[in-house]
Amino acid sequence: MVEIDKSISFDGRDIRLKVGLLAQQADGSVLIQSGDTSVLVTATRSKARENIDFLPLLVDYEERMYAAGRIPGGFLRREGRPPEKVVLTSRLIDRPLRPLFPSWLRDDIQIVATTLSMDEQVPPDVLAVTGASVAVLLAKIPFNGPMAAVRVGLVGDDFIINPTYAEMEAGDLDLVVAGSPEGVIMVEAGANELPEADIIEAIDFGYEAVRDLIAAQQELMKELGIELTQEAAPEVDATLENFIRDRVSEPIKNILSQFELDKSARDLALDEIKASVETAIAELPEEDPLRLITATESKALGNVFKDITKKMMRRQIVEDGVRVDGRKLDEVRPVSCRVGLLPRRVHGSGLFNRGQTQVLSAVTLGTPGDAQEMADDLHPEDAKRYLHHYNFPPYSVGETKPLRAPGRREIGHGALAERALVPVLPPKEVFPYVIRVVSEILSSNGSTSMGSVCGSTLALMDAGVPITKPVSGAAMGLIKEGDEVRILTDIQGIEDFLGDMDFKVAGTDTGVTALQMDMKINGLSMDTIAKAINQARPARLHILEKMLAALEKPRTEMSPFAPRLLTVKIDPDLIGIVIGPGGKTIKGITEETGAKIDIEDDGTVTISAVDVDKAERARSIVFNMTRKLNEGDVYAGRVTRIIPIGAFVEFLPGKEGMIHISQLADYRVGKVEDEVAVGDEVIVKVREIDSKGRINLTRLGIHPDEAAAARASGGLNKK
Repeated sequence: MVEIDKSISFDGRDIRLKVGLLAQQADGSVLIQSGDTSVLVTATRSKARENIDFLPLLVDYEERMYAAGRIPGGFLRREGRPPEKVVLTSRLIDRPLRPLFPSWLRDDIQIVATTLSMDEQVPPDVLAVTGASVAVLLAKIPFNGPMAAVRVGLVGDDFIINPTYAEMEAGDLDLVVAGSPEGVIMVEAGANELPEADIIEAIDFGYEAVRDLIAAQQELMKELGIELTQEAAPEVDATLENFIRDRVSEPIKNILSQFELDKSARDLALDEIKASVETAIAELPEEDPLRLITATESKALGNVFKDITKKMMRRQIVEDGVRVDGRKLDEVRPVSCRVGLLPRRVHGSGLFNRGQTQVLSAVTLGTPGDAQEMADDLHPEDAKRYLHHYNFPPYSVGETKPLRAPGRREIGHGALAERALVPVLPPKEVFPYVIRVVSEILSSNGSTSMGSVCGSTLALMDAGVPITKPVSGAAMGLIKEGDEVRILTDIQGIEDFLGDMDFKVAGTDTGVTALQMDMKINGLSMDTIAKAINQARPARLHILEKMLAALEKPRTEMSPFAPRLLTVKIDPDLIGIVIGPGGKTIKGITEETGAKIDIEDDGTVTISAVDVDKAERARSIVFNMTRKLNEGDVYAGRVTRIIPIGAFVEFLPGKEGMIHISQLADYRVGKVEDEVAVGDEVIVKVREIDSKGRINLTRLGIHPDEAAAARASGGLNKK
């Protein structure tokens, strides 16, 4: 292929597409660049495997540490298990790409995006999304694209396209918009309680830039002589479809109109209808064509049955305005909430129920040393002090399967709930704890991610975390039949599975904190998106009202089993004194008091212990050993060694001074040993600090009140 270098400019930044230079044996490849960030994206297609009834699309995003001029850590010194951001970027590429492939496509398709170089001005994720579209078009894979993505930031009152990391950190919005020629197809956002109108405007602003990228891809394909044509869909055997429809239409309609049925009962009834069709086919003569179709295409019956069920459910919503559980289109399922469900050592817990979706969230409060150090990746991020983990066990949907490590879905849902709650967390200066929330999905029938937002809010308030406002969330759905569009509030499983959209909206009573929209159709107009966002607000407020009925505000007292944190600020130059040689001093304080001590580079020392008296004791020791000494200060100390001319006394951890023999008593002392012995407790006053920093002590001129105060303050002697 001839090499082509194409540049697209918008909002003061350039994106360059280089085709024909790299990875020439892939079916399609492109090097997409902006600034010093370069991402190679490839697309490869293999023939379909037998009896596959889904699209086996595999999307992998890869980061190489050499891209930032770094060597990986760990024993092997090479890239290993993908960190969380890599997993989330793989999902970000997959989500707008997958719905644009024809529903009938069954070929194995693999997209690999590799960041080859990177600066801190241009994040690579949205480049990888756009690059995936270009690679698929170059590979001539059936695709309803082009597709592109941009990031929208908000700095002050201005929206900006593809902001830098610094601009994202300083702004109130981090929004990714992906779209096709037919409309917006994916939205992912974190926001600082922005009004719905601002969110809608930001999406519209981003889609304008997406259209520019789509037009550039179309021009590139023309230059290469690649027509955006589609392969014909395989014909569906009308005989099988008619045979099944005649037998199941009325029974399915009857089941979908029995609003009192829950998910399990409805699924069981539909399975029985499907089984009756299997029996009817099995009773046909062996030479009947339907027997041959179902024998050679094992998934044919299931696919046709699913398609008929989907059409009938959607028709019921569009024509009758009624959902399978009898709700109105904008109605939320019954909600109930509880807090403090888990006793004793769990620092806070919340149980959230919405319909048959049930989420139990638990909070653990930790010390600064418990913060998650970011794994080897290319992104400039400090350690995380808020962690949200999401678990989806198989029993939550009545299934049995082996338990494995969290997959992409679990990581993605946990990250969404985390993003929704970050804007309301107290700043580190106010609440220095590291916070971990674990959301256990105990029962699932739609929108467990938003359920985990609600359950986690309850758990945080139960734990006494002073969040600025509670956060709730709801998932919106969509049924689009021709020009008829119906937006559904609080979708359940079947509406997600057979519907066209899953649009999750989380926020406070003030504004939106997180968004995630995924489509199963080729795009959505801004009018429909705006309607969905606005329709989500009353649902969120209704759910929020139910949550506040369980717990109105964060508790003023934390669990007695949560650690108590005290902080003291010291001169960074004195950190070594607190740590001591080989950590000897800090270990000694920990052993003596039972408190845990964390020290940051800026001199912030955090002391933690379940017993606040132990934390106070450790804080006092650290404060005393690092505070500035003044002549005349009085301390309680202990004699550590004796020399002929005096005695050395440790009066603060790691600090020693000498009492000259002439300062041991107000009379003449013949031998030091006549007055003190090693190990004796003595009250001393700082007499002088010489030019070399040596501390001279005295036992003379100490008022009884000063001595009593020194003993009361503890020094080295209070246990």
